[in-house]
Amino acid sequence: MTSQLDKVAKQMKDNDGQRVTLIAYATAAGDQASTARRVSLSRALAVRAYLIDQGINNMRINVQAEGDKNPGGDPDRVDVFVQGTDDIKK
Repeated sequence: MTSQLDKVAKQMKDNDGQRVTLIAYATAAGDQASTARRVSLSRALAVRAYLIDQGINNMRINVQAEGDKNPGGDPDRVDVFVQGTDDIKK
């Protein structure tokens, strides 16, 4: 995963107008939705910290912790969406 994040960091360094949104998910057992939300937040913040360590300004990173609200795919993941300047203005 770090090689993918390195690519994102390089892309963002090369394009000052880009921002990234991190949307994290986690599985919940039973009625543990609040635990899943905390775990997903922890995951997103770990990815955010890595990008900051790579030199990306924290103001260019948005974090969303969705907990167990998984729209499909691996239930334990962080989705990374890079938006360019043109995408933000729309």
